[in-house]
Amino acid sequence: MGQGAGRKVKGETMRHGGKILVDALKIQGIARVFSVPGESFLAALDGLHDSGIQNVVCRQEGGAAMMAEAHAKLTNTPGVLFVTRGPGAANASAGLHVAMHDSTPMIVFIGQIARGHRDRAAFQEVDFRAFFGPLVKWAAEVDDPRRLPEYISRAFHVAMSGRPGPVVLALPEDMLSAEVEAQDLSAVAPAPAAVAPAAVAAVMDRLAAAARPLVIAGGPLWTEAAAVDLTRFAEAQGLPVALAFRRQDYMDNRHPSYVGDLSVGMRPDLKAALVEADTLLILGSRFGDVASGGYAVDPAAPGKTIIHIHPDPDELGRVFRPDLGIGATAPAMLAALAAENGPGRAEWAGWRARLRSGYEAWREPVGTPGAVKLETVVAELGRRLPDGSVIANGAGNYNMWLHRYHQFTRPKSYLGATSGSMGYGFPAAIAAALETGRPAVAWTGDGCFQMTLNELSTAVQHGAQVVAIVANNGRYGTIRMHQERAYPGRVSGTDLANPDFAALARAYGAHGETVVTNAAFGPAFERALASGKPAVIDLKLDPEALTTTQTLSEICGQAATTDQ
Repeated sequence: MGQGAGRKVKGETMRHGGKILVDALKIQGIARVFSVPGESFLAALDGLHDSGIQNVVCRQEGGAAMMAEAHAKLTNTPGVLFVTRGPGAANASAGLHVAMHDSTPMIVFIGQIARGHRDRAAFQEVDFRAFFGPLVKWAAEVDDPRRLPEYISRAFHVAMSGRPGPVVLALPEDMLSAEVEAQDLSAVAPAPAAVAPAAVAAVMDRLAAAARPLVIAGGPLWTEAAAVDLTRFAEAQGLPVALAFRRQDYMDNRHPSYVGDLSVGMRPDLKAALVEADTLLILGSRFGDVASGGYAVDPAAPGKTIIHIHPDPDELGRVFRPDLGIGATAPAMLAALAAENGPGRAEWAGWRARLRSGYEAWREPVGTPGAVKLETVVAELGRRLPDGSVIANGAGNYNMWLHRYHQFTRPKSYLGATSGSMGYGFPAAIAAALETGRPAVAWTGDGCFQMTLNELSTAVQHGAQVVAIVANNGRYGTIRMHQERAYPGRVSGTDLANPDFAALARAYGAHGETVVTNAAFGPAFERALASGKPAVIDLKLDPEALTTTQTLSEICGQAATTDQ
């Protein structure tokens, strides 16, 4: 009898730690995990063998961690990741940083050295409690296989409680392979979500006193019901709604109450409106430096009423002092607020219309240099994207075109890292394609894509139809922009030597396209979808096209004038 099958002793089933762990994951309802295998957790791999849980085997731990994080965003359940000790865990830390900043629930299992080898500088030895302690919500090491159900239960509770986030459990290999009797624990019990009537009344009372209120929606664990409730509430009250950084799918962008997203390169009149608003109703968002316009709303002197709704009471008052702070999830508060009858104050209608008009004007395409123009590509993508498809992006100036010109219409259709992590878009899109069973789009830059493009092999192996649209300008565009502003004419470390991305895709067994004119993009995208395979579309851009509003030469000229 194989070790993974277990054996009967004194009427009880003996299981090795890997089997106990996987059984606990099944109890929690986990159907898919992401991993890069290592000898330090062979027992867990054995436990997964006939468990029915899909193990998505990735090519590098950073990409695997980003897939697990994206999976969690889409499902509102913890993404589960397995990596090995030492360099494997260090690689994975990039994805854990995303999860912590984005308040995304994750459980990360790290294979560890044998318990008897501790403190000898053993092969790949790392104290993971010290290493990950400042980066995650909780980091622990399991010494007794009998306690695995207890630790895993706590991990799921911590990952989902308050402000959600990642949890790390280190698993010594000898602990994981030991056979013991262990008592399973039931899955995390669902917590009832309800907001006290007095809290709702307090929010409405504060809003009633406002002349220029602005609703800001963001944060983790968004739902379709929350999107409906946000729309109902905004409609009934006549309120303008801005969405926090990289939460642009939380409301149908076509709705008259939607006035834009609080992102990097924020629309100037929306940034001004943040300052002008006399009341901010912040739902779920931590309202960090990006969403606040680089602290255009000053935490030391905000000059307005702040109503802050957040599930973690410790977040209330951490940066901005709220005039009204309520510990609740945004979806729960919106479910209660949506039942409130409007309309709001008469002057809100003009305020909302003004901000909506600014958004509509911002969406008017501004021509950029080159035969391939990202404003045209984004418009064409919106026309051709299959219904229900997810768009994921990494970090870089190329995202300005997506945020400015694309309209998201339904929740769970967008994945972006609020941490600003490069390399995120492509693995996130792979996770989306696996979860939805539909094609997903990775909107990525040439530098960003090359950080995780090795996961093309993962996409091919697991049948994830992801279309990577690569904005290829031969440079780290964002850094070049800042470099020209700070050190004009002194280009250093920002140019890239790129491969033939289409040929590279074909080498992986994927579909590859190179686009050198606007007219070629639409047919190339249709061919990529029709291939049924992962695909890469290489957009050959003019390096002059640096932002949606300024060319490289204009930025250089502006910097030179300033320098004089």
